[in-house]
Amino acid sequence: MKRVAIQGVKGAYHEIAARNYFKDEDLEIVPCLTFRDIFKEAEKDPSLIGIMAIENTIAGSLLQNHDLLRQSNLQIAGEYKLRISHSLAALPGQTIDQIHEVMSHPIALMQCEDFLETLPDVKIVEHEDTALAAKEIRDKSLMGYAAVCSSLAAEIYGLQILKSGIETNKRNFTRFLILAREEMLAEVQKDNHVNKSSLVFILSHHEGSLSQVLSVLSFYGLNLTRIQSLPIIGREWEYQFYIDLTFTNFERYKQSIDAILPLVRDLKILGEYREDKQTIED
Repeated sequence: MKRVAIQGVKGAYHEIAARNYFKDEDLEIVPCLTFRDIFKEAEKDPSLIGIMAIENTIAGSLLQNHDLLRQSNLQIAGEYKLRISHSLAALPGQTIDQIHEVMSHPIALMQCEDFLETLPDVKIVEHEDTALAAKEIRDKSLMGYAAVCSSLAAEIYGLQILKSGIETNKRNFTRFLILAREEMLAEVQKDNHVNKSSLVFILSHHEGSLSQVLSVLSFYGLNLTRIQSLPIIGREWEYQFYIDLTFTNFERYKQSIDAILPLVRDLKILGEYREDKQTIED
């Protein structure tokens, strides 16, 4: 049985992504209050696998998670793109007209704004987690309250789904990273087909520094699928760059890494893994 640490309680979208990635495998879900707690739990148990959201097609990047990954000894073993579909759920026996307060994570509320605007007399309250909001309604027997959560959370906590698919944009995906120690990679990765890499490095703020690196990567036939820059606190005009690359030739990819080393500082390979080919049209 694999032990998988998630951010949130059972029924969170992290659990759904974990169970989809490790389909038909026995999992023990380890709930963690924060993303940082995932890494703390992994320090205690070298066999623990982590799963962490890194970006959403609507809300964008989770910037703090980039730095957590950079500072850790976990590597990216894979990725999973989950279609996010929100439900409005409440204790059984109620109708939407009887709901006077809706609570959920602020990003989930933002993603359901159009639907929530059809409930003009309902108070909208931010909560720390979607599934935890559902759990709180169950634990406190809160009549007249509803949570915006996953259908799995509604099922786990015995809530009735009043309306499903309430997200405004149906092309709403979150990309999750599967994290593991180096000695666990063979067990966690689906196969040996590696065609994607995530890197972080530092560049000084001078003319042409980034374009030089990108030109080298292009020369070696690599495809830059994502780039995220973050300023370095206390070091003016220096930036960390997080990039994702896809490639068809692993040797050419390795040659490109050697080629950019003189152009960057503190390069770290965060993971070499298989790209999830699922697209937002799926």
